[in-house]
Amino acid sequence: MQAVRHVVCALSGGVDSAVAALLLRRRGYQVTGVFMKNWDSLDEHGVCTADKDCEDAYRVCQILDIPFHQVSYVKEYWNDVFSDFLNEYEKGRTPNPDIVCNKHIKFSCFFHYAVDNLGADAIATGHYARTSLEDEEVFEQKHVKKPEGLFRNRFEVRNAVKLLQAADSFKDQTFFLSQVSQDALRRTIFPLGGLTKEFVKKIAAENRLHHVLQKKESMGMCFIGKRNFEHFLLQYLQPRPGHFISIEDNKVLGTHKGWFLYTLGQRANIGGLREPWYVVEKDSVKGNVFVAPRTDHPALYRDLLRTSRVHWIAEEPPAALVRDKMMECHFRFRHQMALVRCVLQGGRVPGQREDPAAGAVCLHTTEGPAQSWDGH
Repeated sequence: MQAVRHVVCALSGGVDSAVAALLLRRRGYQVTGVFMKNWDSLDEHGVCTADKDCEDAYRVCQILDIPFHQVSYVKEYWNDVFSDFLNEYEKGRTPNPDIVCNKHIKFSCFFHYAVDNLGADAIATGHYARTSLEDEEVFEQKHVKKPEGLFRNRFEVRNAVKLLQAADSFKDQTFFLSQVSQDALRRTIFPLGGLTKEFVKKIAAENRLHHVLQKKESMGMCFIGKRNFEHFLLQYLQPRPGHFISIEDNKVLGTHKGWFLYTLGQRANIGGLREPWYVVEKDSVKGNVFVAPRTDHPALYRDLLRTSRVHWIAEEPPAALVRDKMMECHFRFRHQMALVRCVLQGGRVPGQREDPAAGAVCLHTTEGPAQSWDGH
């Protein structure tokens, strides 16, 4: 008789992870719930929201009659996620801490804790995503150690697991999972991948999970909450005052507290101006931010994007890119942004050989350029 499979499910205190644990229980698995505390400061009202979320996660485990564990990754989150967040902003780039958190915390720290400490056969989360593996195939996976040395970049994963979009295209969260390792992905189950958000809410309502169903859905960065983004960032980074300058006539339109606070394409709230202006370029030397009027201004559009090192989910670049040095695909740089057709071309990073597996790539859009946006 086959032993009952043990699945360790990450619980956030929200409805999605609660229903994910419920569905795993229904499948007959031995389920353990784990709450991760990644940030320990108080919110704008002096309340630690992580404590309330932890209580809600514990209550879910009581209702489902499954074991509950709490782990703290506050130190790891600060070192691997928040420090990276600040460093990227200081360099003038706009990071996505949710992607970095999934890579380093949920699908690394939590993954290894579940497997090594709790003896999990697989982990699960409440993300709206799917993989190319069925549950039983997930349980058959073993850790595959990468070879060290000269050929480590040419390591090939046989039958690599694919990350697939969720059935609910609006809730699809594969964008946030785009940096997850192959090793973790092949040991992960996404119970909500084939469901819509409305159906998940219905399941919660029918199974006494009202306390998580009534909670507002978490949006934005967990460590900022409802606080003003600019004020929060300037608690950690030194202000660097500069000017907003019109890209059309170099006229000074206003002042700001730091060029690094703004993202290309973002709406710039310039005091005294009623019409909207959007960020086109940033001068890190002089500290000026160049802006353009209207969302259809030509200066806001690009048809070429150059990246640094690429993370391939299958750990190897697609054969077509290796063979032809280019391939047609789709891309997005924001969650819920419509996919845009493009041509991916192998590029070169200074000091590196030209290799799609190790170097940069260029994206050439084929459907017209990407559009501007109105906020972080």
